[in-house]
Formats: sequence, structure tokens, C-alpha cells
Amino acid sequence: MKRKITLKQIARELDVSISTVSKALRNSAEISDDTKQKVQAFAKLYNYRPNNIALSLKNRKTNTIGIIIPEIVHHFFSKVIRGVELVANNRGYNVIVGLSNESFSKEVINMEMLANGSIDGFILSISKETQQLQDYHHFNETMSQGMPIVMFDRVVSDINCDKVIVDDLNGARNAVEKLIKNKCQSIALITTKDYVSVGKLRTQGYLDALEKHQIQPKAELILKIDDTLDYETHLEALEKEIEQLFKSNKNIDGIFAVNELYALSAMKVARKLGLDIPNDIQVIGFTDGVLSKHSTPSLTTVSQHAQQMGEKAADLLINKLENKIETEEEEFQTIVIETELIERESTK
Repeated sequence: MKRKITLKQIARELDVSISTVSKALRNSAEISDDTKQKVQAFAKLYNYRPNNIALSLKNRKTNTIGIIIPEIVHHFFSKVIRGVELVANNRGYNVIVGLSNESFSKEVINMEMLANGSIDGFILSISKETQQLQDYHHFNETMSQGMPIVMFDRVVSDINCDKVIVDDLNGARNAVEKLIKNKCQSIALITTKDYVSVGKLRTQGYLDALEKHQIQPKAELILKIDDTLDYETHLEALEKEIEQLFKSNKNIDGIFAVNELYALSAMKVARKLGLDIPNDIQVIGFTDGVLSKHSTPSLTTVSQHAQQMGEKAADLLINKLENKIETEEEEFQTIVIETELIERESTK
């Protein structure tokens, strides 16, 4: 008997990516004929079968929804899960959580595994690697076979599905305007590379606020962190980059950081350099996590209302599952959650 084989195993055996295998099996024009023949022959030899999404939906309803998140040790995502579970359980659904760990291949594998009869639909936030590769075939394939998807936080405009997003642009703009109102004249930004959608929007909010107040943005005040390194386990490397930012720009009196980790690291570095917070330098972060409340000084931050985001995503998905009306063109919603600036001790 031939062993059962997975998409991941085919990719490993043939030394190609999971995306290449998936596209080759679909006879995509993006893949060379030689590669397609190799992949298809190997799949046939080991009797590979794609997931049975359509079959499972026709034959049974699991009353279970899947959540795919990029990180597990993150207050924001844990609050989203809480919101999803609250609504799902009230409406008679169970929840299964999958972790992509910011990996494209793990995201694909998780979706393939869960879609194979385990769940009725997905709620997901896209991994950084998927955003970087801009390969979204697994989302389109899942939906084309009848399984709905709701994206939250990190979303892709190219994918037609329901979405729940935070108003990252306005949240960032309001945070930077708070620093300007507090007389900060040299405001630095600590952000991600632009391929991460939320980081890109928060960066734009920073630039918009400066422009509105006729402050010329300076490249040397914008630190774009290469987040391919896991800074939660390599904090010293992150702090070193931030310390260099401070030492190269001794007049910095305000910091806007696009996440909690960057903001708290900036405060730690500032204290190390003998700066008083908030008298010498004021700091605002994004994502109102547990650490923001209990840091010293406590961190002024932009709240994303993560639990509300999870609740909205669950309602959208379950409504889609329970109101399957065939129309010529399916309609999708994008719900925007407004942010709130929570003022604490790191600003005046």
C-alpha cells in the first residue's frame, strides 16, 4: 500500500516550494511544463488527494470554525480569539486555533489540514511571509470550493472576502498629533518593513500627521525594523538598533512605535541613556497589551479593541455560513474598528 502523502512532503521530496506544488497540480501557466510533469507524476505515484472541502460542505456541517493566527504569545491575538470564542459559543459553534508562526508554508498546511472536513469556515490574519511573497492561492482555492473566509487585522485587498480591520491610519495619525500637541518637535518612528500591511498604514499615519502640521519628515528619524528576526527572543538586537537611533539623533523628544514591543524597548533604551520619560522624551505605542498597563512608566498606547474585532469576525463568518443565498455576485463587507488613544504616564 502506498503511503499517504501531503503537499509539504511532495515539496520537500522535489525540493520546490509548497506554492509551486499547489500551482503545478492546478496546471498553472506560472509553472514550467517540466516542473508540472514532475510534480503531477509524483503526486499520482503516491496517490495524493487534495483536501475535500466541497465534499465535506455538501455532506456535513461541523459547527466548528478555524482561526489561523500568526503568533500565539501575543496579547492582541489572544484577545481576538476570546472575542471569536464568545460569539461562536453563544451561537452554537466550536473553535479550533491554528498557528502559522509567520510562515507561508505553515499557513498553507494549517488551512489544508483544517479544511479537510474539520471546520466550516476560516477566520485568519495573514502571516508576514505570505504578505512578503504575495502568494494568496490558498485563500482563493479555499473560497472557490465553497468555504468562506473572514480576514482580520492583516488583510489583502486583492482577496474578495469579508474583512475586519482596525483604522490603523487614523490611529497612528492621532497618536503622532498627540505628541505634536505635547510640544514634541523631533518625533521618531519605529516601524516594520513596508510589506507588513498594518506597519505600512501606521507609517503613513505618522507621515500624514507631520504633513498636516507642516513638519518635514526626516529619513534618519524613521527606523524600519527587519522583523525576519524574532526580536522577542533577541531583544538585545532590537535594543541595539533603537539605541543607535537615539545616539544618531540626540534631539529626539518623541517616539511613535507601531507595536507594543518596539515602544517598550524604546523606553528601556531611553532610561538606559539617562533620559527621563516623559520630561525628556515621550513615547506612544500601538496595541494596548498587558505590558503597556504595567510598564514603568505605564505606556500611552493606541487600543485596537481586539476582542471587538474577534466578535465582529465571528458574526460575519457565522452569518455567511447560516445564510447561504445563491446570488450572481457575492457581496462582501469590510468592517472598520475605530481606535482609541489610552493616555498613561509615558506622555505629558
